[in-house]
Amino acid sequence: MIGIDELDVKGRSVFVRSDLNVPLDGDNITDDGRIRASAPTIKKLVERGAKVIVGAHLGRPKGQPNPKYSLAPVARRLGEVLGQEVAFATDVVGESAQATVAGLKEGQVALLENLRFEPGEESKDDAVRGEFADKLASFAELYVGDGFGAVHRKHASVYDLPKRLPHAAGDLVRAEVEVLKRLTENPVRPYVVVLGGAKVSDKIGVIANLLGKVDRLLIGGGMAYTFLKAQGHEVGGSLLQEDQLDQVRGFLAEAAERGVEIVLPVDVVAATHFAADAPHEVVDATAIPADRQGLDIGPRTRELFAAKLADAKTVFWNGPMGVFEFDAFAGGTRAIAEALVKSDAFTVVGGGDSAAAVRRLGLPEDGFSHISTGGGASLEYLEGKKLPGLAALEE
Repeated sequence: MIGIDELDVKGRSVFVRSDLNVPLDGDNITDDGRIRASAPTIKKLVERGAKVIVGAHLGRPKGQPNPKYSLAPVARRLGEVLGQEVAFATDVVGESAQATVAGLKEGQVALLENLRFEPGEESKDDAVRGEFADKLASFAELYVGDGFGAVHRKHASVYDLPKRLPHAAGDLVRAEVEVLKRLTENPVRPYVVVLGGAKVSDKIGVIANLLGKVDRLLIGGGMAYTFLKAQGHEVGGSLLQEDQLDQVRGFLAEAAERGVEIVLPVDVVAATHFAADAPHEVVDATAIPADRQGLDIGPRTRELFAAKLADAKTVFWNGPMGVFEFDAFAGGTRAIAEALVKSDAFTVVGGGDSAAAVRRLGLPEDGFSHISTGGGASLEYLEGKKLPGLAALEE
């Protein structure tokens, strides 16, 4: 992949595919991490005299305009981060977009409305996607792929558009790929991976691929209960994927064969029901009462996991240890994050809920070596999958 420093952008229209998919509460952005991460590439192009057209998505509007998913609040925040006005097109390829793009001068920035308002963006039909990509291509002379959180999608703006224009990878995408290469090609050992989140099924591919690469695998979050059940323990009303039990037993056997240490919770915070104010108690992970459900790892597990991270030289963390959105069940996720902040290892937070948790808990982002902007993309890369958006940029 060539980078943007190799493009002659002065006076030229550059389409930048960013990932600005931020959480909103009404019109209020509750976490602007992706906007701040996307700004440096845009700013660099602006400083070099490009006319920058930014394309991005927000949520899942399913190919129809929906005010709930408008990028208007994002345009305002992006302007604040860049320190300059961002012109906002109220449609994607219609009259507003055409007029907004036509009015751009050197060093100015425009943001198109949500790309997913157009059915062609996510269409499974190559011809339909291609037709939409042609319309986007008519706006620009060059393409920069910088939306790492979307590179695992075969979407028009990610996969088809770079085939129609001279293209390069943005600085954010290049940085993400460099980090992932460090995790997959020759990681400094001991290499420890911490996986959490709700479902084992979301992480099957990455576990299967990592068993041949890591020294230690720490399992928390909702997915831990399927592992505990696979070992023969009762998990009460905790989240359980019974259809994954055989798969998990296979992982446990393979890990033992390969000498990979799998570390599971030894105690959990078990609640009467799923609610922020639910009565709860700490119980052994092997003795969860039938009328309780585990919503966080317990204090002994937090100490155990911190100890298992202490000697690590490389750490990848994806997925919270509990329901961190509820203060009563955020302690396990905080403990992992704090252990990584204290660590001298190369520490990578794998985007998604993990990155959101770091910011929600008020931990210093510079306390980690890298916080990814793309949870799904990071996981698919670690699974060994070919990501369409990266493949298109490499051509």
